[in-house]
Amino acid sequence: MDKIRIIGGNRLNGKVSISGSKNSSLPIMISSILTDDVLQIHNVPKLTDIKTLTFILEELGASINQIRVKKSDLSAPISINVANISSTTAGYENVSKMRASFLVIGALLAREGYARVSMPGGCAIGTRPVDIHLKGLKTLGADVKVEKGFVIVKAKKGLTGNYIQLEKPSVGATQNLIMASTLAKGETKISNASIEPEVLDLIDCLKKMGANIEINKKNILIDGQETLHGASHSVMSDRIEAATFAIAACITRGNLILKGCDPRNLELPLYLLRNIGFQIKDTDDGINVDGYLTNEIKPIDLITEPYPGFPTDLQAQFMALLTQAHGVSVINEKIFENRFMHVQELVRMGADIYLDGDKAIITGKANLVGAQVMATDLRASVSLVIAALCAEGETLINRVYHLDRGFENLEKKLSNCGAEIERIR
Repeated sequence: MDKIRIIGGNRLNGKVSISGSKNSSLPIMISSILTDDVLQIHNVPKLTDIKTLTFILEELGASINQIRVKKSDLSAPISINVANISSTTAGYENVSKMRASFLVIGALLAREGYARVSMPGGCAIGTRPVDIHLKGLKTLGADVKVEKGFVIVKAKKGLTGNYIQLEKPSVGATQNLIMASTLAKGETKISNASIEPEVLDLIDCLKKMGANIEINKKNILIDGQETLHGASHSVMSDRIEAATFAIAACITRGNLILKGCDPRNLELPLYLLRNIGFQIKDTDDGINVDGYLTNEIKPIDLITEPYPGFPTDLQAQFMALLTQAHGVSVINEKIFENRFMHVQELVRMGADIYLDGDKAIITGKANLVGAQVMATDLRASVSLVIAALCAEGETLINRVYHLDRGFENLEKKLSNCGAEIERIR
């Protein structure tokens, strides 16, 4: 199994091109099920999660191609055509690998009136039940049952628009129900919906495909259409990747230009980095993060919340940075109950972190020392990379397949900016 080896102590300096968003690409790829025309998608990152979803869509009958002018053009758009759905079953083997694959259920149900989808998998960061998804689909008129590890949904006469009140602003449930509603009869209103940038990116794509969708604060209105058509859409940049590299620049006291990221989607994380002492400036095509400090890193208190609050997907990365703050910081994880599994690995490297329920208390100025550690989930794994970049000596990170799910060419991007990092096979 692959490992990543890092020798800490080097400042990061240079330019990093931010990839397209994984969390945006996956539902947008799934939206291709809603039409029998071609959906062309630009700026899709090369990740194992994208490959897994490609397998799932192909099993359903999709034809997926990358449109290259030259063979060397790895960033060329992908073309997805689901003219004929050959199967309405998404099996365990691939769906169990990532949670986002469960989103095929809403699109399949809307177009075919039937879907049989395995219960989802992904990072072990909490229960993340699909009950909210299923309750919403029932409200749209679906018959739902769970049988032998599969969710089976039926709507022989099609779905009918209705009012859906989400008990919490779930990103996945919002995306699933939006896609299901685009082909439902009549109007659907989703209240307490997620308004994460990735949800808005999906909506933007669906509108290009002919969907009629309006947003009013946390209410999303969908006027169902008989059919949707093909379109061309460019995926938004990955705000989590951008913020991760910003944090890496800060912890190494480096200076990075992050090309292609949209600072409007990172207002709170960038505000917090400025607030604890770092300089961040907008550039013509992204941001410049200056990690040089004349004073100490200031401690802060954080609470993870739905957008526009502090994202849970950056909690682990910020924790690594706060191990170097001058004082005590507190992170309160309110989204997922098991998202502190990286703490014990950071402690192995010398971090001073105490857990109290859903709070992590971080005493800063820790002298981090390289060690052998294990990645437990996607975001936890990159927090260990960040810690290793400023640690003394060698760090070996095991189970790095988590990183490959969400960060494109991470080692190459870091190495190009001065990090001593390599993959050991």
